[in-house]
Amino acid sequence: MITGMAGQDGAILAQYLLERGYDVHGLVRWDSMETTQRLDDLDVTIHHGDLQDLSNLCHLINSVQPDEIYNLAAMSHVAVSFDTPLTTLDINAAGSINLFEAVRITNRIDCTRIYQASSSEMFGSAPAPQNEDTPMHPCSPYGVSKLAAYHMARIYRESYGMFIANGILFNHESPLRGEDFVTQKIAKAVARIDAGEQKDLALGNLDSLRDWGHARDYVAGMHTMLQHHEADDFVLATGEAHSVRDFVNAAFGVIGVKLQWRGSGLDEIGVDWKTGQTLVRVDPQFFRPKEVDYLLGESSKARFVLDWAPKTHFSELVTEMVQAEREKQCHSNPGVPMKMVS
Repeated sequence: MITGMAGQDGAILAQYLLERGYDVHGLVRWDSMETTQRLDDLDVTIHHGDLQDLSNLCHLINSVQPDEIYNLAAMSHVAVSFDTPLTTLDINAAGSINLFEAVRITNRIDCTRIYQASSSEMFGSAPAPQNEDTPMHPCSPYGVSKLAAYHMARIYRESYGMFIANGILFNHESPLRGEDFVTQKIAKAVARIDAGEQKDLALGNLDSLRDWGHARDYVAGMHTMLQHHEADDFVLATGEAHSVRDFVNAAFGVIGVKLQWRGSGLDEIGVDWKTGQTLVRVDPQFFRPKEVDYLLGESSKARFVLDWAPKTHFSELVTEMVQAEREKQCHSNPGVPMKMVS
C-alpha cells in the first residue's frame, strides 16, 4: 500500500512494485484525483482517504491487510509550508502518527513493514555533508514536520517493535515531478523558451546547492529498506551537490544554448552567449523566508548495508527532464517540430 500514490514517487514506486509481482493499493486524497492520470496505465487499486482520518486508515488497513506500507503522502512544498505551517504539521506529522497507530490498533505490528518518507530538509542549516548522525536543524515548517514524523517513527519502532524504516532522501527528480518544484519549473521553461512560447525564466536563490538524483533510483532504495532484516534509518543521496545555476546551465545546454551570467544578487541575469538575449532573471518573490543553502548527502551506510547506489548522473537527469518537456511541447504544438541539437 502506497499513501500519496498520485505523486511522483508514488507513481514510480507503484510501477517498480508491479514489475516485481506486487498487488499494489494506493491511498489518494479526493482533491488529488486530477493528478491520478499518471496512474491510468498501471494495474493498481486506488482508495480515497486521508492520513488525518484515523478511522479511515484503520478500515483501509483491515481491508487491504498490506505486507508493506510506503508512507509518501505529505504536504511537500517547502515554500508553501511557511504559509500553511499548521496544515503542514497536521498532514506530515500527525498524519504519519495516525498511520502508525492504525497499524498498531489493527494488530498488524508483526506482519506489516512501514517505509516512512523523511527528507533532507530535516538537516536544514546543518553543515554538509549530512548523514544519519548529523544533528538536524530544519529551516522550514516542512522540515520540522518531517523531523517530528521521523522521531515518532523511531519511537514506535523502539516502543512497540514495529518495523518502520526512515528513508532520509535527498532531492530526487524525474519527468513526473510537479511544476511547483524548481527543477521541473526550469525544465518546462527551457522547453517553452525553445518553442517560442515563453520569453524568460524567473527564479529565486541561484546559489542554493542541492544533491539531485533520479527518483527511479531512490524508489528502489525505499523497497530495499523494507527487505532488510531489521528496520533502520538510511540516507539516500548521490554525494554530489549542484547549484540552481548549475541546473539552469545544464538545462539550457540541452537545447544548445550557452548562458553567460552578468551582474550579482537580485540584479543577476543569464543571457544567451550568442544573441545577448536575457533568458534568466532573479525575482525576490521566489526567495524563502529562511533559506537552506547547502544540502549534500553522505550515503555510505546505505551503500554498505543495503548495497544501494544511484545509477543516474546529474547531466542525464537534467537531459531526461528537459527532453520530456520538449516532447510535450511538440504534442501540444504538432506543427512545430522539435529542434535537433548536436
